[in-house]
Amino acid sequence: MKTNMKTNMKSNKKGINTICTHVGELEDKEFKGAVSPLYMSTSYQFEDVAVKRYPRYFNTPNQEALCKKLAALEHAEAALIFGSGMAAISTALMTFLQAGDHVVLQQTIYGGTYHFAVSQFERFGIEYSFTTGWEVEDFEKEIKPNTKVLYLETPSNPLLTITDVKGVADLAEKKEILSMIDNTFASPVNQNPIDFGVDVVVHSATKYMGGHSDICAGVVAACQENMDKVFQTGICFGGSLSDYTVWLLERSIKTMAIRVKAQNENAMKMATYLNQSKDVDNVYYPGLEDHPGHELAKSQMKGFGGMLSFELKPEIDASLFFKELKLIKPSMSLAGIESTVLSPTQTSHALMSPEDRAKQGIKDSLIRFSLGIEETEDLIADIEQAIAKVKSTTVTV
Repeated sequence: MKTNMKTNMKSNKKGINTICTHVGELEDKEFKGAVSPLYMSTSYQFEDVAVKRYPRYFNTPNQEALCKKLAALEHAEAALIFGSGMAAISTALMTFLQAGDHVVLQQTIYGGTYHFAVSQFERFGIEYSFTTGWEVEDFEKEIKPNTKVLYLETPSNPLLTITDVKGVADLAEKKEILSMIDNTFASPVNQNPIDFGVDVVVHSATKYMGGHSDICAGVVAACQENMDKVFQTGICFGGSLSDYTVWLLERSIKTMAIRVKAQNENAMKMATYLNQSKDVDNVYYPGLEDHPGHELAKSQMKGFGGMLSFELKPEIDASLFFKELKLIKPSMSLAGIESTVLSPTQTSHALMSPEDRAKQGIKDSLIRFSLGIEETEDLIADIEQAIAKVKSTTVTV
């Protein structure tokens, strides 16, 4: 499924902070402002114009500008912005799948993607298989004559499993199958799958691109040929994004590389602390040397990311732990500048059955931890006081 793709080398030679700040800017020609102007119109002239603009067609001025920035960040020829991560994922998958086709999905994926597959594919006549693991051979075992897409996610949500991006991309190319990856947890700052041969990259831009817990958006990036196909599906599904949110997202991305670097550092410090804590059973973070995917992560990531998961000792009630936190927020979603924790069984993977969660290794005691940009010492102090209170309450009761 590969095409002869030449990335925008002029943009890619720029540093990540320069791309975040300047690529895809709109010039304020009237007042010479330092930031992109916001064009809120949903109705544009259609006669005597070079482009007939309409929000659902992803071509308003702010949409077009942001898509250039997103393509440059992922080393792609083109990109489109959607109303949510699931809008991006579902549109991308339905672009390259039709009745009679088969898709192989990685076992350890976001719960929303899992739910989309099991609740929607069958009624469209699309077959699907989940891998039994996340190794390249696990994907190869599930391939059928009618397989059209290999779908992976690395690092995965919520257990931070690491999949060989190049290995899966090479397998897909060998079998003439399209490869697609959810790159949300890594962000373009830490990982660029297209450089390893992946065909299509998807993101929940709600996360690291937005970064402030106030934007909901999604991204698809690929070569122009594949994005032309995604466009045709996208205009039918209607998952476009309002220009005000587009403008906010373009603003947020300007600081993404700086934020993610700080979150990488915090996550490494926190994972090291939790890994040594007598109150913690298991820590899942690819930056730890004892993580089974550590060496592979080093080879394909520029940073290990701001996400980790851990399991408290059985005697420490996780629900009580959440209630006792003062600084870290028990909250849905992830990747904001504030640190948050959640229970995947109650949130991100709640739509999965207990049996399917067990297959992925997701326990009720698992806590997903999104590191923000606070001082790590303050976060550690918050965890320690919360655990101490839970222990005290348990003993008292």
